[in-house]
Amino acid sequence: MVPDAQFSSYYGRPVIKEPVWQAPDVAGYLFFGGLAGASSVLAASAHVSGHRDVARVAKLTALGAISLSAAALVHDLGRPARFTNMLRVFKPSSPMSVGSWLLAGYGPVAGAAAVSEVTGILPAAGAAATLGAGLLGPAIATYTAALICDTAVPAWHAGYREMPYVFAGSAASAAGGMGLLATALDAAEPARRLAVLGAGAELVAKRRLIKRLATPGPASLSEPYETGRAGVMLRVAEGLTAGGLAGALLGRRSRALSALSGASLLAASALTRFGIFEAGMASARDPKYTIVPQRQRLPQDGRP
Repeated sequence: MVPDAQFSSYYGRPVIKEPVWQAPDVAGYLFFGGLAGASSVLAASAHVSGHRDVARVAKLTALGAISLSAAALVHDLGRPARFTNMLRVFKPSSPMSVGSWLLAGYGPVAGAAAVSEVTGILPAAGAAATLGAGLLGPAIATYTAALICDTAVPAWHAGYREMPYVFAGSAASAAGGMGLLATALDAAEPARRLAVLGAGAELVAKRRLIKRLATPGPASLSEPYETGRAGVMLRVAEGLTAGGLAGALLGRRSRALSALSGASLLAASALTRFGIFEAGMASARDPKYTIVPQRQRLPQDGRP
């Protein structure tokens, strides 16, 4: 019997180049973009249903979050001109190109909705901007999932099926959490419903992601999500999400519990984005996550 060959790469070096993205900038860009997009959806629905307090908070949150997201992106790029250069072309097959145009279109309408809400100027135009931002909100909240999955980073690329749902749930729970934190108890019901829906969706999607990526052998692509710094962040995020979900369900009569639930959901969403970011970087650094899954897929492709 010939023993199974042990995997090793050339001098143990990574097979692919680790992305040059930095955690505070790009992970923050992922979080704040999701918060902004989901907040615009909440603002539009609350505006239409007459929940003006929630709508006001959500509009201001959307503007603040998308401003921080854009600032983080430009800081990572190094110069503002590098962002504007991406608007020279529109390439539907490129998540980066589509995302750049989404940001360019979404930012002004989210800003107009917030400015009109605060100043009372041009209320009809403000209402139209609110609805426009709400229509673009789902794409803003989730396109970054396609952006990271459309790379060669093993842990991100393999999670392409569930990642948009994780990002959508995380964004919704964050936007709902912000509404619970900043809105009076008797006016926060739309934010509470979004928080519960988002937290539940995030928990289910994250579990499905890790379960599908868990395979026998030394290079299960679920490992980067369950070990190291990423594993710690994602476990803490899962606990905060579960706690925030329980608080949102039980806190209808307690302002303190409702606010605590909102803060937990916001922190959980941020930790989820940072944990996913770190898991991808860890999988890029270790060559086994690139080579071993490729070898395991060969029989499925009909190759010897």
